[in-house]
Amino acid sequence: MKTKIQRKKILTIGGATEDISFCVQEGMVVDNREDLLRQKLFAFEHGAKIPIDKLFFSFGGGAANSAINFAHLGFEVFCMASIGDDERGKQILRNLRDRKVRTKLMQISKNKSSAVSFILIGRDREHVAFVEQGAKNNLNIKEADLRAISKFDWIYLSSLSGKWEANLAKIFSQVDKRENLQIAWNPGGVQLRAGIRKLKKYLTQTSVLLLNRDEALELVVSDPEYKGRGENFFNNIKNILGILKKYGPHIVVITDGAHGAYTYGDYFCHQKANDVKKVIDTTGVGDIFNSSFVAGLEIYNGDLKKAAELGAKRAGVLLNKIGAQSW
Repeated sequence: MKTKIQRKKILTIGGATEDISFCVQEGMVVDNREDLLRQKLFAFEHGAKIPIDKLFFSFGGGAANSAINFAHLGFEVFCMASIGDDERGKQILRNLRDRKVRTKLMQISKNKSSAVSFILIGRDREHVAFVEQGAKNNLNIKEADLRAISKFDWIYLSSLSGKWEANLAKIFSQVDKRENLQIAWNPGGVQLRAGIRKLKKYLTQTSVLLLNRDEALELVVSDPEYKGRGENFFNNIKNILGILKKYGPHIVVITDGAHGAYTYGDYFCHQKANDVKKVIDTTGVGDIFNSSFVAGLEIYNGDLKKAAELGAKRAGVLLNKIGAQSW
């Protein structure tokens, strides 16, 4: 699907990886509701040898997945991530270029291996990813990068590792310097574990905050103001949206798997998940929904409902395929 739009310049920042996905029939999802932040666990028999049904090699990473999606939707896109000077890094670069993503802001770390994810896909087609960060930890935003960042219309910021606090401060410093620069932010696990105390100052400069339900809960429960609130309070999605909105972002998006997505800007909107006859893989679906939503804000002049519909449609297509970049 390609749409004729005014070509806005978008920079995605975060990770670019090789993904090795393997499908298995064994294993089970365990109900763990007593732990608010880990309500489901993926379990296997201890000491068992688990046969692999299918094995796939592809590419992933939040910045790369989103960049390729934006490019497929017709935007001018650059990707900023750190990769190694190994064969895997060369393949990651080649894949980005082949998919019409500009790579001049990619960073290559000498004598480092590029990041790789081992993605376990169970029989219910949900997944767990084991990530070796490698060169991803070496991302270092310098003065020349900041000059480049200030020229973009949108920054799409995904998971950061390594010296993430310094890089985050540099990225958001550009918002005050350019009035029309917008940041869409999908914080990674490292940022969420740091808690609201460290992230709150950046949320006031965030145009779109993008989280799945578990991530949203993790951020809210890190706030002492909500310590001791009961399960019913936290399971009410409007409570979570309202709290996140109070932190300062103009728009909050929470995805919730088969339950769809919830958006809150000037008004509240619930988007149903698209009906998919057969789910093959959920890897990267969050990245695709989120980046499609941001694209939709541009395509549909800020219409939350239409942006969410685009996100659901694109995510639904990806659910029928293996890998996060299967366009």
